Amino acid sequence: MTTTIHLAQQAEADELLGRSPLAALTGMLLDQQVPMEWAFSGPYTIARRMGGDDLDAHEIAGYDPEAFADLLAAKPAVHRYPGSMAKRVQQLCRYLVAEYDGAAEAVWADAASGKELLARLVALPGFGRQKAQIFLALLGKQYGVRPPGWREAAGAYGEEGSYRSAADITGPESLARVRAYKQEAKRAAKQEKESE
Repeated sequence: MTTTIHLAQQAEADELLGRSPLAALTGMLLDQQVPMEWAFSGPYTIARRMGGDDLDAHEIAGYDPEAFADLLAAKPAVHRYPGSMAKRVQQLCRYLVAEYDGAAEAVWADAASGKELLARLVALPGFGRQKAQIFLALLGKQYGVRPPGWREAAGAYGEEGSYRSAADITGPESLARVRAYKQEAKRAAKQEKESE
């Protein structure tokens, strides 16, 4: 799996996301309550702080939890909530070790359908349905992982030509379009709430 990714908007971090299934999965896990670029540059920062050029699920799963939390909290922090995100990253890696022998790509490598892949993603610690659908759309749109029915399983995030999520970011212009979509969706939700 080597693909050109522009989610972190930082060459080294994007290069890692393009070649490392675990980095891509971890970036998606971190993508909440922080800007997307910050979340998706997190795997690169973690790898560097651990002294490597990639993430290893076995190593992260076995890392001392306090030391791992400190690693994510070091300035600049990997996330706005480094302690809770450190726990989530370790939970994800422990699950991957237990269920997939630590190989993140095994989550999607032999999925027979989009529905099956979505179920596997939803089962991951830290992945609710929406996050799983966004990651499924990202796999299909940018990584070439397209089991039958993947677009349907990804819901609106799988739609061709949409600008709803990280799955649609291929550079600065598409990032701006996704941001505009999200701002409009928030505005509409706020208006709806106020009119109730």
